[in-house]
Amino acid sequence: MNEQELCKKRLLDLSRQADRKNIVTFSDFLNLNEQNIYHSTERELYTQTKMYGGYDGAERQMVAFIPDALMFSWEYPIRCILASPQYPKYAETLTHRDLLGALINLGIDRGRLGDIVCRDGSYYIFCEENIHTFIMDHLTKVKHTVMTLTVMTETTDVSFCPEFEEVDELIASNRIDCIIAKAYHFSRSEAAEYLSGERIFVNGRCMTNCNHSCESGDIVSVRGKGRFIFETSQTLSKKGKLKVRFRFYK
Repeated sequence: MNEQELCKKRLLDLSRQADRKNIVTFSDFLNLNEQNIYHSTERELYTQTKMYGGYDGAERQMVAFIPDALMFSWEYPIRCILASPQYPKYAETLTHRDLLGALINLGIDRGRLGDIVCRDGSYYIFCEENIHTFIMDHLTKVKHTVMTLTVMTETTDVSFCPEFEEVDELIASNRIDCIIAKAYHFSRSEAAEYLSGERIFVNGRCMTNCNHSCESGDIVSVRGKGRFIFETSQTLSKKGKLKVRFRFYK
């Protein structure tokens, strides 16, 4: 059984458990490939589902499987840990890869970790609730930088919001190949290669058809390049080009 079949089987099993036991069950954090498998499996599931990654716009998402007759409230088992250098004056500039590498070296499976966001010298680690204490106890240093960790809670009154770089452009149409070609300065042939190589995702769904039309608000992810929110009011320029805005995640 290949990875795609195993992922599908796991999702179906979680949905079946939720339906049979009348409880909410949760997947691990799904990457874009796994989210695409989830979308392709939705019609076969036994329950309703919702996805969330700890904050609006998260790339890695957890699926909640919700029985139809559920009568009690529930929350996603997600925690956010704020990691900051204990001595900022002497701290190294750390990257997403540095944080992820330190966590993987602790023996944590990637599926139990959500997004890791670097912001102004602080690092937000989204993880499954049942491993957050392990991370708090063991992630004492990243590279040579000693870290201080704090669990983010509603009572801290600290909100996490993604930051964007906004770029306004004109494109021939809202076809996905036109959009990614303009966003990342690809030629049309390069855009086609990314599509055929299954490296383009729109709202978590893998796109291979260059004729797919994007809607305003779609989140487009390009493996190895990043992701952005596509926005358009369908307004045309004097030369008949479509006015659009790319909101690139920083």
